[in-house]
Amino acid sequence: MTIFSKIVAGEIPSYKIAEDDKYFAFLDINPLTKGHTLVIPKKEVDYIFDLNADEFAGLTVFAQKVAKAIAKAISCKRVAMIVLGLEVPHAHIHLIPINNEKDANFCKPKLKLSKEEFEAVANSIRTLIEN
Repeated sequence: MTIFSKIVAGEIPSYKIAEDDKYFAFLDINPLTKGHTLVIPKKEVDYIFDLNADEFAGLTVFAQKVAKAIAKAISCKRVAMIVLGLEVPHAHIHLIPINNEKDANFCKPKLKLSKEEFEAVANSIRTLIEN
């Protein structure tokens, strides 16, 4: 069971943004910017391109809904969608609010946010999710 599956199962706490029967979105605990969110399929699949076409499309549509809420909640020019897939063996998409390309540089130091800051960011995004 991956760390992401444990998050979905509630075994590890997270700052949940959105969830449906197939997909789950939560704040990255080592964010590049405020609002940096991970979007995953609940089904454990290591490599995003191993999802079948319907699952891949569904993940993308779910991520789009989350990205639109992030854009409303966080002051940014764009929400970057990045797929790297090396750090956790569970398919995932990074949604990162950016004002320039350097904001999406994974080599830069990560933000240190308090529990209260994470909760406030998660709540502000979550309330703007459109169904």
